[in-house]
Amino acid sequence: MKEKRNILPSKEEVRANKGKFAVYFVLRLSVIGTMIAQAYNHNYNDVFLCVLTLVLFLVPSFIEKRLNISLPNTLEIIMLLFIYSAEILGEIRQYYLMYDRWDDMLHTLNGFLCAAIGFSLIDILNRSEKFHITLSPIFVAMVSFCFSMTIGVLWEFFEYFMDTCFSMDMQKDRLISSISSVMLNPQGINVPVTVPIESVVINGEPWIGYIDIGLKDTMSDLFVNFIGALVFSVVGLFYIKGRGKGTFAKRFIPTLKNNGSARSPKRDDGAGNVDSCPVSENNQNSS
Repeated sequence: MKEKRNILPSKEEVRANKGKFAVYFVLRLSVIGTMIAQAYNHNYNDVFLCVLTLVLFLVPSFIEKRLNISLPNTLEIIMLLFIYSAEILGEIRQYYLMYDRWDDMLHTLNGFLCAAIGFSLIDILNRSEKFHITLSPIFVAMVSFCFSMTIGVLWEFFEYFMDTCFSMDMQKDRLISSISSVMLNPQGINVPVTVPIESVVINGEPWIGYIDIGLKDTMSDLFVNFIGALVFSVVGLFYIKGRGKGTFAKRFIPTLKNNGSARSPKRDDGAGNVDSCPVSENNQNSS
Protein backbone atom coordinates (compact mmCIF):
# COMPACT_ATOMS: atom_id res chain seq x y z
CA MET A 1 0.00 0.00 0.00
CA LYS A 2 1.36 3.39 -0.98
CA GLU A 3 2.49 5.51 1.95
CA LYS A 4 0.43 8.65 2.48
CA ARG A 5 2.57 11.76 2.63
CA ASN A 6 1.67 14.82 4.62
CA ILE A 7 2.60 18.09 2.87
CA LEU A 8 2.98 19.86 6.23
CA PRO A 9 6.54 19.97 7.62
CA SER A 10 7.54 17.64 10.44
CA LYS A 11 9.04 18.81 13.74
CA GLU A 12 12.43 17.48 12.66
CA GLU A 13 12.31 19.55 9.47
CA VAL A 14 11.38 22.68 11.40
CA ARG A 15 14.29 22.22 13.81
CA ALA A 16 16.71 21.58 10.94
CA ASN A 17 15.61 24.66 8.97
CA LYS A 18 14.73 27.21 11.63
CA GLY A 19 15.45 30.26 9.47
CA LYS A 20 13.19 29.13 6.63
CA PHE A 21 10.29 28.25 8.88
CA ALA A 22 10.69 31.48 10.84
CA VAL A 23 10.12 33.38 7.59
CA TYR A 24 7.18 31.13 6.77
CA PHE A 25 5.63 31.67 10.21
CA VAL A 26 5.98 35.47 10.11
CA LEU A 27 4.56 35.73 6.58
CA ARG A 28 1.70 33.37 7.35
CA LEU A 29 0.85 35.31 10.52
CA SER A 30 0.87 38.56 8.56
CA VAL A 31 -1.45 37.12 5.90
CA ILE A 32 -3.89 35.84 8.54
CA GLY A 33 -3.91 39.25 10.23
CA THR A 34 -4.53 40.95 6.88
CA MET A 35 -7.33 38.52 6.09
CA ILE A 36 -9.08 39.24 9.38
CA ALA A 37 -8.80 42.99 8.78
CA GLN A 38 -10.16 42.71 5.23
CA ALA A 39 -13.04 40.51 6.38
CA TYR A 40 -13.92 43.08 9.08
CA ASN A 41 -13.98 45.79 6.37
CA HIS A 42 -16.09 43.57 4.07
CA ASN A 43 -13.38 43.48 1.39
CA TYR A 44 -14.15 39.93 0.36
CA ASN A 45 -12.08 40.06 -2.82
CA ASP A 46 -9.01 40.77 -0.67
CA VAL A 47 -10.06 37.97 1.68
CA PHE A 48 -9.95 35.63 -1.30
CA LEU A 49 -6.45 36.87 -2.15
CA CYS A 50 -5.34 36.12 1.41
CA VAL A 51 -6.77 32.60 1.23
CA LEU A 52 -5.05 32.12 -2.14
CA THR A 53 -1.76 33.31 -0.63
CA LEU A 54 -2.02 30.81 2.23
CA VAL A 55 -2.64 28.02 -0.29
CA LEU A 56 0.31 29.11 -2.44
CA PHE A 57 2.53 29.07 0.66
CA LEU A 58 2.00 25.29 0.72
CA VAL A 59 3.27 24.81 -2.84
CA PRO A 60 6.99 24.46 -1.92
CA SER A 61 6.17 21.84 0.70
CA PHE A 62 3.89 20.05 -1.77
CA ILE A 63 6.70 19.93 -4.34
CA GLU A 64 9.14 18.47 -1.84
CA LYS A 65 6.79 15.89 -0.31
CA ARG A 66 4.71 14.76 -3.29
CA LEU A 67 7.13 15.21 -6.20
CA ASN A 68 10.24 14.05 -4.31
CA ILE A 69 12.13 17.22 -5.26
CA SER A 70 14.45 19.03 -2.89
CA LEU A 71 14.21 22.83 -2.85
CA PRO A 72 17.20 24.82 -1.56
CA ASN A 73 16.31 26.98 1.45
CA THR A 74 17.26 30.17 -0.39
CA LEU A 75 14.95 29.34 -3.29
CA GLU A 76 12.07 28.42 -0.97
CA ILE A 77 12.38 31.62 1.07
CA ILE A 78 12.44 33.74 -2.09
CA MET A 79 9.36 31.90 -3.38
CA LEU A 80 7.47 32.72 -0.17
CA LEU A 81 8.57 36.36 -0.28
CA PHE A 82 7.62 36.55 -3.96
CA ILE A 83 4.09 35.28 -3.28
CA TYR A 84 3.68 37.68 -0.35
CA SER A 85 5.04 40.62 -2.33
CA ALA A 86 2.77 39.93 -5.30
CA GLU A 87 -0.51 39.22 -3.53
CA ILE A 88 -0.42 41.01 -0.18
CA LEU A 89 1.88 43.95 -0.84
CA GLY A 90 1.18 44.32 -4.54
CA GLU A 91 -2.58 43.80 -4.68
CA ILE A 92 -3.97 44.49 -1.20
CA ARG A 93 -1.44 47.14 -0.09
CA GLN A 94 -1.47 48.53 -3.65
CA TYR A 95 2.30 48.60 -4.08
CA TYR A 96 1.73 48.21 -7.82
CA LEU A 97 0.24 51.71 -7.82
CA MET A 98 2.46 53.24 -5.12
CA TYR A 99 5.79 52.13 -6.61
CA ASP A 100 6.27 52.28 -10.38
CA ARG A 101 8.93 49.57 -10.47
CA TRP A 102 7.32 47.08 -8.07
CA ASP A 103 5.83 45.03 -10.91
CA ASP A 104 9.12 45.18 -12.85
CA MET A 105 11.04 43.90 -9.83
CA LEU A 106 8.72 40.92 -9.41
CA HIS A 107 8.80 40.03 -13.11
CA THR A 108 12.61 40.22 -13.12
CA LEU A 109 12.75 37.89 -10.12
CA ASN A 110 10.23 35.60 -11.77
CA GLY A 111 12.41 35.35 -14.87
CA PHE A 112 15.44 34.51 -12.73
CA LEU A 113 13.67 31.82 -10.69
CA CYS A 114 11.92 30.22 -13.67
CA ALA A 115 15.27 29.96 -15.43
CA ALA A 116 16.63 28.13 -12.37
CA ILE A 117 13.69 25.74 -12.46
CA GLY A 118 14.14 25.16 -16.19
CA PHE A 119 17.83 24.50 -15.56
CA SER A 120 16.99 21.89 -12.95
CA LEU A 121 14.50 20.08 -15.19
CA ILE A 122 17.37 18.88 -17.39
CA ASP A 123 19.01 17.23 -14.41
CA ILE A 124 15.76 15.85 -12.98
CA LEU A 125 14.78 14.29 -16.33
CA ASN A 126 18.24 12.83 -16.86
CA ARG A 127 18.30 11.24 -13.41
CA SER A 128 15.04 9.46 -14.17
CA GLU A 129 15.29 5.93 -15.56
CA LYS A 130 12.72 6.84 -18.25
CA PHE A 131 14.88 9.55 -19.85
CA HIS A 132 18.48 10.01 -20.83
CA ILE A 133 19.80 13.15 -22.50
CA THR A 134 23.23 14.54 -23.27
CA LEU A 135 23.41 18.31 -23.73
CA SER A 136 26.22 20.80 -24.11
CA PRO A 137 26.43 23.52 -21.43
CA ILE A 138 25.34 26.23 -23.87
CA PHE A 139 22.26 24.22 -24.84
CA VAL A 140 21.33 23.69 -21.18
CA ALA A 141 21.53 27.46 -20.70
CA MET A 142 19.35 27.98 -23.78
CA VAL A 143 16.72 25.55 -22.48
CA SER A 144 16.77 27.33 -19.13
CA PHE A 145 16.32 30.72 -20.81
CA CYS A 146 13.55 29.55 -23.16
CA PHE A 147 11.66 27.85 -20.33
CA SER A 148 11.65 31.07 -18.32
CA MET A 149 10.53 33.18 -21.27
CA THR A 150 7.74 30.71 -22.06
CA ILE A 151 6.42 31.01 -18.51
CA GLY A 152 6.54 34.79 -18.85
CA VAL A 153 4.58 34.73 -22.11
CA LEU A 154 1.98 32.34 -20.69
CA TRP A 155 1.49 34.69 -17.74
CA GLU A 156 0.86 37.61 -20.09
CA PHE A 157 -1.69 35.45 -21.92
CA PHE A 158 -3.37 34.84 -18.56
CA GLU A 159 -3.43 38.57 -17.76
CA TYR A 160 -4.97 39.33 -21.17
CA PHE A 161 -7.59 36.60 -20.67
CA MET A 162 -8.57 37.94 -17.23
CA ASP A 163 -8.76 41.52 -18.54
CA THR A 164 -10.84 40.52 -21.57
CA CYS A 165 -13.24 38.11 -19.87
CA PHE A 166 -13.51 39.52 -16.35
CA SER A 167 -12.44 43.20 -16.73
CA MET A 168 -9.66 42.74 -14.15
CA ASP A 169 -7.14 45.27 -15.55
CA MET A 170 -4.18 43.02 -14.74
CA GLN A 171 -2.34 44.61 -17.67
CA LYS A 172 -2.03 48.03 -16.11
CA ASP A 173 -2.72 50.91 -18.51
CA ARG A 174 -0.33 53.82 -19.00
CA LEU A 175 -0.78 57.35 -20.28
CA ILE A 176 1.00 58.19 -23.53
CA SER A 177 1.68 61.63 -24.96
CA SER A 178 1.91 60.78 -28.67
CA ILE A 179 0.99 58.12 -31.22
CA SER A 180 2.99 56.91 -34.23
CA SER A 181 0.86 55.06 -36.76
CA VAL A 182 0.49 54.57 -40.51
CA MET A 183 -3.26 54.95 -40.01
CA LEU A 184 -2.70 58.64 -39.27
CA ASN A 185 -0.84 59.26 -42.53
CA PRO A 186 -3.03 61.66 -44.55
CA GLN A 187 -1.66 60.24 -47.82
CA GLY A 188 -2.65 56.68 -46.92
CA ILE A 189 0.85 55.28 -47.50
CA ASN A 190 2.82 52.86 -45.33
CA VAL A 191 4.79 55.56 -43.49
CA PRO A 192 4.08 56.17 -39.80
CA VAL A 193 3.14 59.65 -38.70
CA THR A 194 3.70 60.87 -35.13
CA VAL A 195 0.85 62.90 -33.69
CA PRO A 196 1.10 64.53 -30.24
CA ILE A 197 -1.87 63.99 -27.92
CA GLU A 198 -2.89 67.33 -26.48
CA SER A 199 -6.44 66.54 -25.39
CA VAL A 200 -8.69 63.47 -25.07
CA VAL A 201 -12.48 63.48 -24.79
CA ILE A 202 -14.36 60.22 -24.15
CA ASN A 203 -18.15 60.22 -24.22
CA GLY A 204 -18.12 63.99 -23.82
CA GLU A 205 -15.84 63.81 -20.76
CA PRO A 206 -12.26 65.18 -20.93
CA TRP A 207 -9.53 62.75 -19.83
CA ILE A 208 -6.07 63.59 -18.56
CA GLY A 209 -4.52 61.62 -21.43
CA TYR A 210 -4.71 58.64 -23.77
CA ILE A 211 -4.20 55.17 -22.33
CA ASP A 212 -2.36 52.38 -24.14
CA ILE A 213 -4.65 49.51 -22.97
CA GLY A 214 -1.80 47.63 -21.27
CA LEU A 215 0.58 47.38 -24.25
CA LYS A 216 3.57 49.03 -22.57
CA ASP A 217 2.97 47.09 -19.36
CA THR A 218 3.04 43.79 -21.25
CA MET A 219 6.23 44.60 -23.16
CA SER A 220 7.91 45.94 -20.03
CA ASP A 221 7.04 42.74 -18.14
CA LEU A 222 8.48 40.57 -20.90
CA PHE A 223 11.64 42.66 -21.12
CA VAL A 224 12.46 42.46 -17.40
CA ASN A 225 11.58 38.74 -17.47
CA PHE A 226 14.13 38.49 -20.29
CA ILE A 227 16.76 40.15 -18.10
CA GLY A 228 16.14 37.82 -15.17
CA ALA A 229 16.18 34.74 -17.40
CA LEU A 230 19.36 35.85 -19.15
CA VAL A 231 21.19 36.49 -15.88
CA PHE A 232 20.52 33.03 -14.47
CA SER A 233 21.20 31.33 -17.79
CA VAL A 234 24.67 32.87 -17.82
CA VAL A 235 25.18 31.93 -14.15
CA GLY A 236 24.06 28.37 -14.91
CA LEU A 237 26.36 28.16 -17.93
CA PHE A 238 29.45 28.98 -15.85
CA TYR A 239 28.17 26.69 -13.10
CA ILE A 240 28.18 23.72 -15.48
CA LYS A 241 31.55 24.63 -16.97
CA GLY A 242 32.94 24.75 -13.43
CA ARG A 243 31.76 21.16 -12.86
CA GLY A 244 29.16 22.32 -10.34
CA LYS A 245 31.73 23.81 -7.96
CA GLY A 246 29.97 27.15 -7.56
CA THR A 247 27.82 27.81 -4.51
CA PHE A 248 25.64 30.68 -5.77
CA ALA A 249 23.71 28.72 -8.41
CA LYS A 250 23.07 25.80 -6.04
CA ARG A 251 20.98 28.08 -3.85
CA PHE A 252 18.36 28.37 -6.61
CA ILE A 253 18.37 24.97 -8.35
CA PRO A 254 15.86 22.30 -7.24
CA THR A 255 17.24 18.78 -7.29
CA LEU A 256 15.81 15.28 -7.33
CA LYS A 257 15.99 13.59 -3.94
CA ASN A 258 18.15 10.48 -3.81
CA ASN A 259 16.19 7.29 -4.20
CA GLY A 260 16.64 3.86 -5.64
CA SER A 261 15.11 4.68 -9.02
CA ALA A 262 17.37 7.60 -9.88
CA ARG A 263 20.58 7.22 -11.80
CA SER A 264 23.77 8.61 -10.40
CA PRO A 265 24.86 11.87 -12.01
CA LYS A 266 27.85 11.82 -14.35
CA ARG A 267 30.47 14.30 -15.35
CA ASP A 268 30.73 15.74 -18.82
CA ASP A 269 32.35 13.63 -21.50
CA GLY A 270 35.43 15.80 -21.91
CA ALA A 271 34.11 17.38 -25.12
CA GLY A 272 31.93 19.89 -23.34
CA ASN A 273 28.79 17.77 -23.41
CA VAL A 274 26.90 17.38 -20.16
CA ASP A 275 25.58 13.94 -19.26
CA SER A 276 23.34 14.90 -16.37
CA CYS A 277 24.07 18.41 -15.14
CA PRO A 278 26.27 18.45 -12.04
CA VAL A 279 23.58 20.00 -9.88
CA SER A 280 22.58 16.84 -8.06
CA GLU A 281 25.92 15.62 -6.87
CA ASN A 282 25.27 16.99 -3.41
CA ASN A 283 21.58 16.72 -2.72
CA GLN A 284 21.70 19.13 0.18
CA ASN A 285 19.80 22.35 0.75
CA SER A 286 21.81 25.57 0.81
CA SER A 287 20.67 27.96 3.46
